[in-house]
Amino acid sequence: MAGAHKLGEIMHHLRQFSSAVLGRAMSLVYSVTRAYGQHQVTERVERSRRALLRCSAGEMWRRAVAARLHSLIIHVAYFVAISCTGWGLLSALEVRAPHGRPRAIDTFFTAVSAATVSSMSTVEMEVFSNGQLLVITLLMFIGGEVFLSLVGIASKWLQLRNQIIGRSQRVESHDVELDTVAAATIGAAEAEAEADSTLAVTEEHTNGGAVDAKLMRRNAVRALFYVVLAILLVVHVVGAAAVAAYMNAAPGPRQTLRRKALNVWTFAVFTTVSTFSSCGYMPTNENMAAFSRDVPLQLLLAPQALVGSTLFPPLLAACVWAAAAATRREDLAEVARKGRDATGYYHLLPARRCWMLAGTVAAFIAAQVALVCAMEWGGALQGLSAGEKVSNAFFLAVNSRHTGESTLDISTLAPAILVLFVLMMYLPPYTTWFPFEENSTTRDHSTESQGIRFLKSTVLSQLSYLTIFVIAICITERRKLKEDPLNFNVLSIIVEVVSAYGNVGFSMGYSCSRQINPDQLCTDRWTGFAGRWSDSGKLILIIVMFFGRLKKFSMKGGKAWKLS
Repeated sequence: MAGAHKLGEIMHHLRQFSSAVLGRAMSLVYSVTRAYGQHQVTERVERSRRALLRCSAGEMWRRAVAARLHSLIIHVAYFVAISCTGWGLLSALEVRAPHGRPRAIDTFFTAVSAATVSSMSTVEMEVFSNGQLLVITLLMFIGGEVFLSLVGIASKWLQLRNQIIGRSQRVESHDVELDTVAAATIGAAEAEAEADSTLAVTEEHTNGGAVDAKLMRRNAVRALFYVVLAILLVVHVVGAAAVAAYMNAAPGPRQTLRRKALNVWTFAVFTTVSTFSSCGYMPTNENMAAFSRDVPLQLLLAPQALVGSTLFPPLLAACVWAAAAATRREDLAEVARKGRDATGYYHLLPARRCWMLAGTVAAFIAAQVALVCAMEWGGALQGLSAGEKVSNAFFLAVNSRHTGESTLDISTLAPAILVLFVLMMYLPPYTTWFPFEENSTTRDHSTESQGIRFLKSTVLSQLSYLTIFVIAICITERRKLKEDPLNFNVLSIIVEVVSAYGNVGFSMGYSCSRQINPDQLCTDRWTGFAGRWSDSGKLILIIVMFFGRLKKFSMKGGKAWKLS
């Protein structure tokens, strides 16, 4: 009995031990399984979240590409439409001398040049009548970058306004439906309380969130619209009045206009619009060469050329800050505080970038003035006083960046100066030396589709396109390159193409005295070098002007090419 009892106790302890071990093992297995399951679930959730983010980023990228393509199509249609309209008006109006009517291709070339603010010329400007000069003035005004950006701001303002109105109407209709359902199912007091609570929640989540953000953005865009409009009006009104006052007060320029049968106000308005829009057309055949000794006129036009192109962002930022400080309006303060983030306006740069941009522009101008004065003091500038030489050099340096008005014959300048001018014409207007890190969001290229990556890889760089254009024109003008090499040379073609691409208007011109085999019927005309090209070459240059005016849509091309 004692042995059996002892054996029973041993078996009992053994069962307890085995149960404990089995329980501990089961607990361990359960813990491991649970942890593994949680890890699997967490990993799956993380993968799903990353996939959702990639899908969302890809959708946003596709929308951005679609919006950019839509904007490009609108810009192309706009410039083609105003060019064709201007061509029709110029062809319908009478010229000064009936026997001097330009050919159709030259008239269309002039319309495109004015609409794209390129100022490339194939006919003499004094051929056009007063009515035709007004048409060219209108083309330059509506083709200018500031005016186009103003139209863009107005469009964004209207879009935000419609979004706010549409959202408010949807909220109101939703509230009415809730009130109707509540009144039909519960009592009047309960319906009123339910409607009040629903309205409060709706206003908190909708009006207090998205609508308020939209409203603030709309007010900021509206304020910016009025600031840009004020700059546009003040510069044109004050600039035209100042030019007209000087032309009436100075006997020399006034006599020049009388000799050319030009109205003072027509000249003043035409010149101001051309200068601020960075076109560079002048109603005189010689451009500004007829006023090479009029230093006050050059000093009046140079600031207009700067604030209309390279220094427009600093001017705009200064005006926004001044308006915000003077009026203390919340919308202006929002624009001054957040800048481009508040409005999406391309030309509204941060304060530090504006300062660096102004410094870069000043350095470029100083380098050009120094080189022109050093190499042409006794050359192209000969016959002028010291002050007039510096003023002419400064005027050329300012206009080499996208305006193109010239007081000297560009073909007489040293090749080193021409190469520097080619570089200045090629650079975009807001080229800045900026050794700081900018806040930019890096895009995950894995979200781009294969088609989008292939499309981006086919886009060439700007230099590649310019090379193709130069080669094409060298092919169309190959006969003249052999027969007239002093006028038709590769440098002259490069200057013409880069000038058209940069929408500048500088040209080497054409001189009958440089012909190796003199043509007795050749007459010198105040036209650009392209005026002596074939019709095929002119059509290629028209394409270059359109491409240069829309180059902002292809500035990031060529990144698929690896040169290392």
